Amino acid sequence: MNILVIADAQRFDELQEKGMAKHHDVQWKTSLEEVLSLKAFDLVLDLIFDDRPEHALVYAKNPGIPVLAGIVKTSLTEIIGQYAFEQGFNIMGCNFLPGMVNRPVLEVTVLDEGQKETLDTVMYQLGWEYLLVADATGLVTPRVICMIINEAYLTAQEGTASPEDIDTSMRLGTNYPYGPFEWSERIGIKHVYEVLKAVHDATGDDRYEVASSLQTAYEAI
Repeated sequence: MNILVIADAQRFDELQEKGMAKHHDVQWKTSLEEVLSLKAFDLVLDLIFDDRPEHALVYAKNPGIPVLAGIVKTSLTEIIGQYAFEQGFNIMGCNFLPGMVNRPVLEVTVLDEGQKETLDTVMYQLGWEYLLVADATGLVTPRVICMIINEAYLTAQEGTASPEDIDTSMRLGTNYPYGPFEWSERIGIKHVYEVLKAVHDATGDDRYEVASSLQTAYEAI
């Protein structure tokens, strides 16, 4: 396949670890504005869609080209409601947060049954395993990990334990690959904050209300 990848350098490096370039022609751009036309491509991987949802305007004009888009801070339902997809909806939402791109199983959401066949074909061609989840802001894994990070910030904020001790105890006690503060560094405070805020706004669930110390770290970026 001819694949267009829209990504920052960190996430493109993670994507390359999946070995996609061995079997497909891959063109990497850091901005969709650098692309003159999508017609030469069989697939688009837009890893930065969360921060550039206006890309949907371009994808709506090219309904025959499937798009795997990084959608964690919003949902497919919101995207289709905000942009006109009169000729068909071609976007499938994925967990492409930094630090999670190269996970063994990709978390994906679709809007309807018709997209499932397209998704299955694309994933087979890429040789990727995937897990289909419900269309909801935050998906599943990002919600859980960001909530754990938020709780860790609260714990450190209260003086119960240091960030280093929290990371160590979480790794040893739960067998997590990273502690919550290590996760926050891999994902980036900006993304953690924005996921938590988006989920809190969408659900009203106080578990996702951003800890004041995390808010401070975000504002200091």
